Amino acid sequence: MSITAARKAQLIKEYANEPGDTGSPEVQVAILSERISNLTEHFKDHKKDNHSRRGLLKMVSQRRRLLDYVRGKDEARYKSLIERLGLRR
Repeated sequence: MSITAARKAQLIKEYANEPGDTGSPEVQVAILSERISNLTEHFKDHKKDNHSRRGLLKMVSQRRRLLDYVRGKDEARYKSLIERLGLRR
């Protein structure tokens, strides 16, 4: 269900603004998106797992807040991020 350390390092490298950048909103949104997609796949087999579903909803709202923050700071950065991640909006 969770992402591997190698996959997380790959996401950090891909979305980092500069070397060593692990906490920028872009990196956080990319990691959250990966975790959300993994959990979504999990729910296809485990429909009654409501405890994990609550965690999924928290992750989705956290990603939404981070995306709203990026949009407020820089619209172009926001548009490029959602395009790279393949998110709607």
